[in-house]
Amino acid sequence: MDCRKWNKNDTTWALSLFGTAIGAGVLFLPINAGMGGLIPLLVMLVLAFPLTFLTHRALCRFVLGISAKENGVDNNKDADITQMAEGYFGKGGGVVLTFLYFFAIFPILLIYSVGITNSISSFMVNQLHFAEPNRLLLSFIISAVLILIMSLGHEKVVRIMEVLVYPFIVILVISALWLIPKWNGALFENIGFDATVSGQSIWVVTLLILPTMVFAFNHSPIISSLAVHCKTKYGEYADEKASKIIATSNVLMVVVVMFFVFSCAMCLSPAEFKIAKEQNLPILSYLANHFEDMKIFAAIAPVVAFVAMGKSFFGHYLGAEEGLNKILSYINVPKSYASKITAIVTFVVAWLVAYKDPNVLGIIESIGGPVLAIILYIMPLYTIYKFSQFAQYRRPVVDIIVIIFGLIAISVAVYSLLFS
Repeated sequence: MDCRKWNKNDTTWALSLFGTAIGAGVLFLPINAGMGGLIPLLVMLVLAFPLTFLTHRALCRFVLGISAKENGVDNNKDADITQMAEGYFGKGGGVVLTFLYFFAIFPILLIYSVGITNSISSFMVNQLHFAEPNRLLLSFIISAVLILIMSLGHEKVVRIMEVLVYPFIVILVISALWLIPKWNGALFENIGFDATVSGQSIWVVTLLILPTMVFAFNHSPIISSLAVHCKTKYGEYADEKASKIIATSNVLMVVVVMFFVFSCAMCLSPAEFKIAKEQNLPILSYLANHFEDMKIFAAIAPVVAFVAMGKSFFGHYLGAEEGLNKILSYINVPKSYASKITAIVTFVVAWLVAYKDPNVLGIIESIGGPVLAIILYIMPLYTIYKFSQFAQYRRPVVDIIVIIFGLIAISVAVYSLLFS
């Protein structure tokens, strides 16, 4: 059997990448993009695939470490991103990158805990007509259930994600189709470069969606696991196979997500998207409350939001666990205890943050997006140009464009912190 041919296992991994990416970011992406009208949406449509594919493929190559022994890098088949970073940049550089990797992913778990809590609370109040639940207790239960599922083990979690992805893709597409009768022309009104409903120019709004876009299509937490899998299973064909898996998942997510985003954008006005942002709800939960005449949609939408964020929580937990376990190893915590400590820390922090209910888009713009930009846009390309074994992957024109967009995403975050 030719290991280079596409197989069922590759499909599982492609869907796992899709499942990791499609979560809170996608459910909040229409809000930021919709506030700016048509132009930011068109910009995002053009940039989504090339930026997502090029950056995640570069990160995967970083972990694969082609011929890394030339530079004294320990490239064992089971070496993950944190071990490879230490091999490339020494212990000091490895520590810095491990902390960046962890803090790029861990806040995303907190975003999911907030989003899931808000979605379930909104569903209980608006669709089931219950009294508003005790937020402290609700956030405790949600965080506990998510961590308990993660305790089943990585292989079972990947299978759970695969099971959830198929119906989720179908439901996301159906949701987009379901909204078609509600489409209106508000998106095409006043197409220009004047101030948007947020009071910012169209240029600023377009730039501000970059961190959210980076976050929405991000599946970096599972890329390290994919690279380790490909190194172990496919050997010299690891890069070729991993690139095909990433490309397949990226095409799928861009097609599904952009159809969903445009469908949402077509049925609300920029002013209504601003209200959704202020309510700190994912777009499906807001739409369920907004269109009261669509009873079935109103009942299904919050459930879809919960499933989307739940499965993305699982994928991102794999990356956060990888990072925190490595950090704990620096203080000589035994590996057998590290995972337990990670689970406890994640549960406690996720519970408390979900209870406090910070603004999700604010976290994405100021923390998640920019740190991810460093991990995805800057670090892999720096490695490719620093080490000779990666020379075959250098594409100066394309690489410069990727670096520019990475710097823009980071600069936008600084702008948001200083002027928002």
